[in-house]
Amino acid sequence: MASHQQQQQSVGFEDYLPVMAERLGEEGLMQELASGFRLLQDPALGLITFASLRRNAPLLGLGAMSDDDLRGMLAEGDFDGDGALSEMEFCVLMVRLSPELMDEPRRWLDDAVAQASQFLFTS
Repeated sequence: MASHQQQQQSVGFEDYLPVMAERLGEEGLMQELASGFRLLQDPALGLITFASLRRNAPLLGLGAMSDDDLRGMLAEGDFDGDGALSEMEFCVLMVRLSPELMDEPRRWLDDAVAQASQFLFTS
């Protein structure tokens, strides 16, 4: 049987972001993501660099991650190829890592399409 600590470690960021979004709302979630970015950024550069991510990884429980894994995280979100994450790149990456955030909007769209189809084909 897994210990409580092991169970907590198996719960990832992607599990928490939808809950945060629901509780905080869109504006609150964006503020929290911005706070997370500031925590990880290199204050002199205003970007999350490999060095700043390595230095701050233990704050997020990621201290045991290898340098290659941390570089992979940076590369996944680095859209402009500068080797670092801007605040926008960080926020986009965090949302991409949690596709559950799009479940409710997707349901709204499906419902709207179904209603429109029903209206168009029964009128």
